[in-house]
Amino acid sequence: MAVTAAQVKELREKTGAGMLDCKKALEEANGDLTKAGELLREKGLSAAANKAGRIATEGAVESYIHAGGKVGVLVEINCETDFVGKTDQFKTFCRDIAMHIAAASPTYVRREEVPTEALEKEKEILRNQALNEGKPEKIVDKMVEGRIGKYYEEFCLMEQQFVKDPDKTIDQLLNEKIAAIGENISIRRFVRFALGEGLEKKQENFAEEVMSQVKL
Repeated sequence: MAVTAAQVKELREKTGAGMLDCKKALEEANGDLTKAGELLREKGLSAAANKAGRIATEGAVESYIHAGGKVGVLVEINCETDFVGKTDQFKTFCRDIAMHIAAASPTYVRREEVPTEALEKEKEILRNQALNEGKPEKIVDKMVEGRIGKYYEEFCLMEQQFVKDPDKTIDQLLNEKIAAIGENISIRRFVRFALGEGLEKKQENFAEEVMSQVKL
C-alpha cells in the first residue's frame, strides 16, 4: 500500500518519531496509523522522540583518519550527561558516525541545513532533466519533488544509508541509540577533509578504501 505524505505527517505529530521511521512503520502496517504507532513504540522510537527536546551539551568530538592520511573527519556528537559521553556504547557510536562521514562524504547534517539557493538550483536541474525526458510539463513539478528526496539521501547525513548496515539510515541508527542509552543524542556538526581536495588529481573511491579498513 502506498503511504501518503499526510499519513506520515499525522503519525509524526502523534508520536514525535522521525519522518523516515514513520514512513517505514506505515509501510509495515499497510497504512494503519494505530498499528504503525505500536510498531514505533515496540522499536523504542517513540520513546526516543520524547527525549529529543531535552538539552544535550555533553558528548565528544570524535576523529577518524583514513589509513594513509587521505581522509580526515571531525564530528561533534552531543548527549545529556558526561557519564554517558564516556561509555563505550556512546564512543562506538561516535566512531561509527565519523567513519561513515569519511566513506559517504555528506555535505550537511540534515535537510534543513541545505541552503535555499542550492536547493533551488538542484530543482532547476531536475526540472530540466524531466523536460528533456519528454515528460508532460503539468507533472514535472511533482516529479521534481519526488526526485529531490534522492538529493537529500545523497548529501544529508541523517538520510544517508549507514555504510555498515545499508538497511537503516543514520537517522534510524541515531534513534536506536537514543532508545538504548536513554538520553537525547544529537549529531551537531562535522568537517571532512580529503587530501588534495579541490586540486586536479586522480580520482579514487574513498568509500571502498574506508570500508576495506573496517571489520564489519
